[in-house]
Amino acid sequence: MSSTATTRPNGLALFILPSALLFALFFFLPIGLMALMSVLTGNPVVMPKVAFTTRHYARMIGDPYYLEVIWTTIRIGLVTTLVALLIGYPLAHWMARIKSRTGHALLLMAVLAPMLTGIVVRTFAWMTLLSDKGVINETLLAFGLISQPLKLMYSETGIVVGLVHIYVPFMVLTLTGVIGRIDERLEQAAENLGASPLRAFIEVTLPLSLPGILAGSLLVFALAISAYVTPILLGGFQIMTLPILIYQQISANFNVGFAAALGIVLLMISLLLVVAYNRALGLVSGQRELQ
Repeated sequence: MSSTATTRPNGLALFILPSALLFALFFFLPIGLMALMSVLTGNPVVMPKVAFTTRHYARMIGDPYYLEVIWTTIRIGLVTTLVALLIGYPLAHWMARIKSRTGHALLLMAVLAPMLTGIVVRTFAWMTLLSDKGVINETLLAFGLISQPLKLMYSETGIVVGLVHIYVPFMVLTLTGVIGRIDERLEQAAENLGASPLRAFIEVTLPLSLPGILAGSLLVFALAISAYVTPILLGGFQIMTLPILIYQQISANFNVGFAAALGIVLLMISLLLVVAYNRALGLVSGQRELQ
């Protein structure tokens, strides 16, 4: 009995070991090196004498330009998340409540179809639509609705449009699973007690779907603030975000330390969002238990 009991933990450890090594090599090690580079005066590989410093973070805090870049990144992420939620929630509710299997399959295919195309291809498609000579502006000019092309590209509007198109499926799939687990009889009971369908949705379905809203918003926001391809193609260097600035610091200036500090800031924003998500989810669960 004792030998069997001692071998079980060893077998479990051997089972977990590959995943732990993979996680350490591709998560902890790169982030640890990035954090180390952000507080060094230079690259220890090419510079034998390096020292610890906080100048990269001081430069970031002391220059309004970098603070504006951080705020622009957060603002684009927030707007993208809000628009994706407004578009994705009705679609997710429809998918979760539809009775026809064929209809559900068609809706699922419509949601997943854009994900089968690369991000670069989808972004270039939006460039043909949003550019000054694009389909939208040419159509509006042809009908005389505008006198000059709208500035849809190289603006935050164009970036948000492209990001929403890319990340709405993540919001929809997250919400569909949560809404699908909500018992429809709760809505029917509320309506039988005199509530209108809208009030039943607001007071029953919406609160119960809050975990899905929080999870989908967390996922979309984290993806939006770390996006690089879409912002640089639709915004150029006129709209600067943290990922673009990190690329610029490495490729043009080869300032690895400052780029690492920017990466740590981007990571901290995501981690703070995860902490806030856990706190909000705990509050929602606590209120539900009290009820």
